[in-house]
Amino acid sequence: MSAREAVQVPDDRDFSGFRAECEAAAGWSLTYSKAGVAVWVQLLEPDKSLHRIKCKMECKDVAAETLYDVLHDIEYRKKWDTNVIETFDIGKLTVNADVGYYAWKCPKPLKNRDVITLRSWLPMGTDYIIMNYSVKHPKYPPRKDMVRAVSILTGYWIQGKGATNCALTYLAQVDPKGSLPKWVVNKSSQFLAPKAMKKMYKACLKYPDWKLKHNPHFKPWLFPEQSTLPTVALSELSIQHADSLEHIDESALSETKDDRGEASDEDSVN
Repeated sequence: MSAREAVQVPDDRDFSGFRAECEAAAGWSLTYSKAGVAVWVQLLEPDKSLHRIKCKMECKDVAAETLYDVLHDIEYRKKWDTNVIETFDIGKLTVNADVGYYAWKCPKPLKNRDVITLRSWLPMGTDYIIMNYSVKHPKYPPRKDMVRAVSILTGYWIQGKGATNCALTYLAQVDPKGSLPKWVVNKSSQFLAPKAMKKMYKACLKYPDWKLKHNPHFKPWLFPEQSTLPTVALSELSIQHADSLEHIDESALSETKDDRGEASDEDSVN
């Protein structure tokens, strides 16, 4: 996962490289394994909390194409992703690449984070890959009420396992910008990541019924001609380097008591 020097739409080699990273075992430490979900962590710079996280989940009774739709469907994400503060598409680059904004809640008392990413996707037979990395867009500079994080490389690899089952691997290397306490890394790998994966799985089970009632034929990630997004030129974008952003030191912050308990997994999707 070497840092990019210029903004480019990923090609077949990038997708193959991402899949190889998902399959790699060397250097990863297993931190969680329960009920079909496993999480591994790779600490890159322990003093800065910079790490990579990899999650894998077996998804019974969920077709690969359903999971692919759920990961793409921004309107549905607003229903099931309780961490989302705001998310929207900014514009399209090609038929399989766009630029988007995502802001999310962080564990208290940390400041919330946001990110601008170039996202691309590729169906590969019965498998699918969606991946992103951070870019700068002139109309969306860092906000005063958020810490701008940096996605060095984040993505999903969906493996089809027959008509009705699949497996999902989530791989992320994100610079959260700032010095974080070690409990954040531990909590993200042992509680937050598994909880997010389980919530996504439940959302997948409910998606077919939800989509039937919400613009069922609108899937611009499958049918690019449906997209109403404005076109963004690559020349408008630049790489978002972490060292150009303000450093936020939150390393001394303690976890708040009301955020320690395991919140319910039973979030409904209407």
